[in-house]
Amino acid sequence: MRSPHGAALTDLVLPAFELNGEFLAAAQDITEPSGLTPAWWQVLGATMSEPLTVADIARRVGLGLARQSVQRTADILVERGWAEYLDNPKHKRAKLLQPTTAGMSTVRELRDRQHAWSDAVGEAVGVDELQSFHRTLEKIVTASRSYRDTTRTSAQNSDSP
Repeated sequence: MRSPHGAALTDLVLPAFELNGEFLAAAQDITEPSGLTPAWWQVLGATMSEPLTVADIARRVGLGLARQSVQRTADILVERGWAEYLDNPKHKRAKLLQPTTAGMSTVRELRDRQHAWSDAVGEAVGVDELQSFHRTLEKIVTASRSYRDTTRTSAQNSDSP
């Protein structure tokens, strides 16, 4: 039997997945006219302020993208002229990825479309509700990570002789 707290959280899971799906669909709508995909936009966008290694991009994006997936995306971005590799003075083999002029222009174009979408959706929902929802999301993520860290540590300690 779940507690009322657990039931309330569980009731959020499917709508959260639906929201994620909606965000992905909106990202697809935003990127489609430019020829980018949402994942390509994500990787290219991570390099807008500074060139980064593929490993740095995978860590920075932080949405579960594996380094290998970021590498494939980076290679495609370079092949299509949206990004280029630079030598990395800190590491011989780990090249840096940076946007080309075309890549920077495309991301700026995407930002304009993303701003139009977020302004319209944000206005429909309201600033106060969105800010409250943001605080709630942060609390859920923090509590979940804390629980998982605690259970992982407990499991590791119980596995020790």
